[in-house]
Amino acid sequence: MERGGYLVGVAGGSGSGKTSLVRALQQALPAGMACIVSQDDYYHPKEQQSVDSNGKVNFDLPTAIDLIALERDLRRLLDGKPIIREEYTFNQEGKAARLIEMQPAPVILVEGLFVLHHQPVRDLFDLRVYIDASEDSQLERRLKRDAVERGYGEDDVRYQWEHHVLPAYRQFLLPYRHLCDLHVVNEIGFQRAVRVLRDHLLSAS
Repeated sequence: MERGGYLVGVAGGSGSGKTSLVRALQQALPAGMACIVSQDDYYHPKEQQSVDSNGKVNFDLPTAIDLIALERDLRRLLDGKPIIREEYTFNQEGKAARLIEMQPAPVILVEGLFVLHHQPVRDLFDLRVYIDASEDSQLERRLKRDAVERGYGEDDVRYQWEHHVLPAYRQFLLPYRHLCDLHVVNEIGFQRAVRVLRDHLLSAS
């Protein structure tokens, strides 16, 4: 049976702009043409996460994510079936998780740190995009984002960056960079890349 939907995987380091890119691309396409699936909504519960030698929870490992469930849900979308997930709240106390319903669409945009690491997911993609930025830029963006959106203090963010984020980036993400079809450099913006991707998706889907 022929599958439906053109599946695009967007990978990149923390703070590289994955979420911003897929949102901009969704807005650039006709209404209803693209749905977004975020790897973040597949985190295992905090109590199931690994801890480092200092007893700090490490969310920046492939094992932190239910990649099997992600694969299953992507296949459901490709089969024309909707999926419902509980929003991941990044363990913010008092923040209630909402249910997210993702409907099948001609274009399915999937973003996350480890979407290329899990081969069954990686092999599903029709197009693989790697969004890149310098490590300094990624850290600066993460400091701002985590303070505003996730309530993390600067010391915690810098600790995670040094002990969790960078090691995982170099071990579980960079090795797959060469497998991508398109590299987007997001040091000062990605507007031209959005136009290129939009035109491609309009013709391919």
